[in-house]
Amino acid sequence: MAVPAEPVLFQAVCTPSRSLTPRGFRIFGMLLGLFAMLTGGLFLALGAWPILPFLGAEVGFALALVAMHARGAARTAEVVVLTPARLAVSRTDRRGRRAEVVLDPYWARLVHLEDPAHAGVLRIESRGRGIEIGRDLSAEEKRSLRDALDAALAAARQPDFDNPQLRT
Repeated sequence: MAVPAEPVLFQAVCTPSRSLTPRGFRIFGMLLGLFAMLTGGLFLALGAWPILPFLGAEVGFALALVAMHARGAARTAEVVVLTPARLAVSRTDRRGRRAEVVLDPYWARLVHLEDPAHAGVLRIESRGRGIEIGRDLSAEEKRSLRDALDAALAAARQPDFDNPQLRT
């Protein structure tokens, strides 16, 4: 996303929560390996030694899937930028692809559909166009984003005319 030449009135970066740290991944891998060794020892004691390579492959496959998921979550981001002339929502998906939607901030309205079953839906509507924002946020975080963005949009709609001749 190019840096706007205008002053930025509001900017928010929304990313999915990442509960598995690199240390947590190592601990998970060690626990999974320990469980596989115990299970493998049981199969070896029973004389079913041909199962051991498949058990090792399953552990490696499971760790690879968790690592791929964590890497994809690290790439995912959504940036909301409000300037006096534009409201831009830029998204980067799991594969690194970027998409940007630009709306007119004067006509932009926030619609927050509460849903007790999950976090709800937060949308920006402007002149018949709309986009959902904050998909990866919790309900409380969506309310906070809605309040902050609503206040910034209200401030952007009320221009501050500074006339040096009227200053006292």
